[in-house]
Amino acid sequence: MVKSVPEWLNSSIWSTPNPSSDDRLQRYATKPSEETLTLKPDPIPPPQRPDKAAIAVPTPHEKAPPQHADKAPIPVSTSHEKTPPSSVEEPETLDSNANLSPEDVDRRARFFSELSRKVIDLRELRRLGSQGIPDCAGLRPTIWKLLLGYLPNDRDMWANELAKKRSQYALFREELLLNPDTEIAEQIDRDVKRTHPDMHFFSGDSALARSNQEALKNILLIFAKLNPGIRYVQGMNEVLAPLFYVFQNDPDEKSAAHAEADAFFCFVELLSGFRDHFCQQLDNSVVGIRSTITKLSQLLREHDEELWRHLEVTTKVNPQFYAFRWITLLLTQEFNFADSLHIWDTLLSDPDGPLETLLRICCAMLILIRRRLLAGDFTSNLKLLQNYPSANISHLLYVADKLRARARARAHSSV
Repeated sequence: MVKSVPEWLNSSIWSTPNPSSDDRLQRYATKPSEETLTLKPDPIPPPQRPDKAAIAVPTPHEKAPPQHADKAPIPVSTSHEKTPPSSVEEPETLDSNANLSPEDVDRRARFFSELSRKVIDLRELRRLGSQGIPDCAGLRPTIWKLLLGYLPNDRDMWANELAKKRSQYALFREELLLNPDTEIAEQIDRDVKRTHPDMHFFSGDSALARSNQEALKNILLIFAKLNPGIRYVQGMNEVLAPLFYVFQNDPDEKSAAHAEADAFFCFVELLSGFRDHFCQQLDNSVVGIRSTITKLSQLLREHDEELWRHLEVTTKVNPQFYAFRWITLLLTQEFNFADSLHIWDTLLSDPDGPLETLLRICCAMLILIRRRLLAGDFTSNLKLLQNYPSANISHLLYVADKLRARARARAHSSV
């Protein structure tokens, strides 16, 4: 008897027909005129789509144990500046109270207090997480799992839920990795090897990097087989990477040993909110990527019409040429890795889902460099936006939150 795919993974949201090819990321990175030929090219190559034949889930047999990856220290960000790839070093372990302000110590205490409850108040956890999660004692991996709905808010249910999900993933590995689609497998392999080439955790020929690359490939292959409507699209590896990194670096060795399984289910949950951005045939629909980019344009016009007019009317910088990558890859390519994790803390903490917060952050990114943009022409502005400058992430998130407060105040005053 063929074991059915869990209902939540067999949802119609994954059933959109799959086109044979899609040059999504390259379309919006391509320069529209000769004057931009000297600009830095978008580092993400065009995605390739596999054929759209559905793959049935084979009959399960014995459970296969999950793969264990080598351990790595929890990262610490000591600077908000992006480090050139040629000089990037692995972050040091952050597990002490050194250089912490009283406010930071208090925030840690609030997180630990909330997580110690029998039934965790997710509303309070989201409020705390929206300001960033401290890099200590496994807070982020546990909180991300809660925010993504992978862990229930009742702590007494954790052991049972984790056992079920991890057992299910072991079956997926056993059944779906036996005969992977060669074309998809080769593309995933190429993309995974290009994931964060500046980090030893993901890149290189060490046992650690090889093990982590194998885990990423497994997750993406299984996802592609379980979701024949969307399968694998280039760029998914970049969205998966932060999840796996955070879970694999959990100081709780038992949890870290199941990072692959945990990252898979959290990846599915996260991508469900952005799934339509990866479907080319939905580009012009109300849920497609162009509609989302239009929302960003409207948001900028609402908060800074002068900047919007200069970009889109005067210099004719189409937001698709920079915002496509910002949105589809959830800003993983615009900032250094540690800062990206901080941004994701805020994205995942939004009770309405990460998209609205993502658009506000993107709008704040434009506003923070408005002077340079207002002084620039088409070529210089496009180059600046495709290679966003170093930023203070805490200030960026502060500005994004102010945009939310301003929008709410306007809505309230109009009632």
